[in-house]
Amino acid sequence: MKSQDTPFEGGPMDGRTLPVLLGATGHPPKTYRIPVPDAAGGPPTVLVYRREPRGHSKRLGRVTGWKYRYDADGGRGGGIRWPWSKPAGTGGPQTAGGPDAAGSGEGPGGPDAAGEADGPSTPPGK
Repeated sequence: MKSQDTPFEGGPMDGRTLPVLLGATGHPPKTYRIPVPDAAGGPPTVLVYRREPRGHSKRLGRVTGWKYRYDADGGRGGGIRWPWSKPAGTGGPQTAGGPDAAGSGEGPGGPDAAGEADGPSTPPGK
């Protein structure tokens, strides 16, 4: 596998350069997690670094290299975001009337809103 010496900025790894394995596209991973063992034997602390462009070429504006910047929040972030996926941190879509309003026949989604309270309508003239 191919690797690239990548600098780290911020956090405990500030100023260090480590060889990072490149993926199939020739880029290092978007997030780099470094587990640091606890001295007391507890669960390890995980340092999270996010990939950023190191610089851009003058003529074409292409990325000339990558660096990792410390992410103090350490959130999950990254990952693929599909348009139909739920936003992070929500339990799902909420309706205005609560869970009972959708099937009760009342409110915005019920038959009263569509004019079907009297039953199916017949076209005029028949």
